[in-house]
Amino acid sequence: MTAPTDKPLPSTLRTRRFRAGDEFALFHVHRSAIQSIASRDYTPEQIQAWLPEEGERDAWAQRVRALAPFVALDGDRIVGYADLQANGLIDQFFVSGQHPRRGIGAALMWRVHEEAALLGLSELHAHVSLSAEAFFRRFGFEVVERRLPVRRGLALPNALMRKRLPPGTGPLEGRP
Repeated sequence: MTAPTDKPLPSTLRTRRFRAGDEFALFHVHRSAIQSIASRDYTPEQIQAWLPEEGERDAWAQRVRALAPFVALDGDRIVGYADLQANGLIDQFFVSGQHPRRGIGAALMWRVHEEAALLGLSELHAHVSLSAEAFFRRFGFEVVERRLPVRRGLALPNALMRKRLPPGTGPLEGRP
């Protein structure tokens, strides 16, 4: 894969596997990404429908534990997370709304591609928000289908995006 023309990653940025106890920080990353980043492309009503509520925190934490995402840290602070499921689904991919455009998403995407290579996957796919679509395109994903999932009675447009991974080539070709 040819690397996008991103800025060099900050030297304090690293990724690691999810650890028990990360749930609360990931909940706040998730909410801040929706409130700050996605608010460019969705109405205030859609944002409210999308946000997990404080009362849903335990169920949300249980789900994120099952996803076992990769966690991005800038120093000691959790600033993003992304998962990769065994079938190639990237179910959640979020960068803190306080830390956009700092290479965090790129670091997570590289980590997802590393894992895909280890799993021998031939394809990645994700249900991508309007706000994240350009980012996924930079990494070679293509829109397969436009979708209108409904949450709390409101449609939240997104796209099913897919990337075929060529056999025998490492996803990190050309990595800076």
